[in-house]
Amino acid sequence: MSYAVSAALQSAVYTTLVSDPDLINQIGDAVYDAAPPGILPDVYVTLGPEKVRDRSDKTNSGARHDFSVSVISEEAGFSGAKTVAGRISDVLHKANLPLNRGTLAGLWFLRADARRTSDGTRRIDLTFRARVDDE
Repeated sequence: MSYAVSAALQSAVYTTLVSDPDLINQIGDAVYDAAPPGILPDVYVTLGPEKVRDRSDKTNSGARHDFSVSVISEEAGFSGAKTVAGRISDVLHKANLPLNRGTLAGLWFLRADARRTSDGTRRIDLTFRARVDDE
């Protein structure tokens, strides 16, 4: 197993999201590894936790990454957040992301969890699965 491709995968996901014109039209540059301190936009995206499992074989070191991308919204309803989440799903599902280390064998949408948080914001956690090889 290799966890070494994790940073390359995260970088590729981030770059893909901040480079998508439709997503930029929806939220500007509000895509964060972690939400910065201070006043945040009404709708923003954060890269979330991941779980990684070994998927090596006789020829390659590889891993399965299940990772989250979250949409957080201060808006009254879920409509805006769901539009942003839908765009993220469209951009990432089955995307062919170039990695600066390793190779992405596949990327799939797994699930989404939408909820109101205790502070009244709306939050949608999208979970994706990536299969990577580290040659």
